[in-house]
Amino acid sequence: MIQFSKMTGAGNDFVAVDNRESVIRDASRFAVVACDRRFGIGADGILLVGKSDKADFEMHYYNADGSHGGMCGNGGRCIAMFARQIGIFGGMKFSFVALGHLYTGTIDGEMVSLRMKDPSSLWLGDDVSVAEKKMKVHFVNTGSPHCVIFEDENPGLLAPDFAAADIHVLGKTLRYHDRFAPEGTNVNFVKVLGISSIAIRTYERGVEEETLACGTGSIASAIVSAMLKNCISPVKVTTRSGETLTVSFFANGKEISEISLRGKAVKVFDGSIDYEQGEI
Repeated sequence: MIQFSKMTGAGNDFVAVDNRESVIRDASRFAVVACDRRFGIGADGILLVGKSDKADFEMHYYNADGSHGGMCGNGGRCIAMFARQIGIFGGMKFSFVALGHLYTGTIDGEMVSLRMKDPSSLWLGDDVSVAEKKMKVHFVNTGSPHCVIFEDENPGLLAPDFAAADIHVLGKTLRYHDRFAPEGTNVNFVKVLGISSIAIRTYERGVEEETLACGTGSIASAIVSAMLKNCISPVKVTTRSGETLTVSFFANGKEISEISLRGKAVKVFDGSIDYEQGEI
């Protein structure tokens, strides 16, 4: 019986397990079983807490399809809340290691702020052909690879209603597009609402569908909005769930640093799952 907590960060949901004693030995298979929304617990991914001699703990994140994901911003905020709730650290400040990088942050009630890595692999304004049509797209890696597409730069793409448009087919097509090979990309559709406000919808690789929120996607969209749409930090990001994430950063031309992601991280429930270890 594997004990877990179901966590959510703005609707991005996770199965969190204390794995410091290696109770999960086949993380990829466990992710597939646990994340199944019909026959399992249901989640976008799993979060495993590991031991660390450099920080409070180590974070391991796996997507719902069993792939070992890149950094997950909402997952990082949720695992910090989970780690405090199971007594790994106390107080407001925390630190953890993920993919060899040290992350730090603070917890204030339900709100968790996480300092993120500086972005890399930025390119802006490429034309990508999809179904014999050219789309203007942008790209940045914020711990995970993200394509950013603005509604106003691609007229009619999400018409007539940004919130109601079907992004699944287009998101999936771009996720596997040759321009982003070999690892693929997450795909963010963005509508600028104001000088410091945007709305996003994200198709996530590894989940292979639209999610209710994406932390690294929110960061990518906020950064590109600052560069191209004159948005000013902190940027309020309205997610598909309706909750807001706040992305703060320092911008100096195309140089972006001191990135922070802030929003709610909440435990939905505790439970246990009867799980037999194995291999995929």
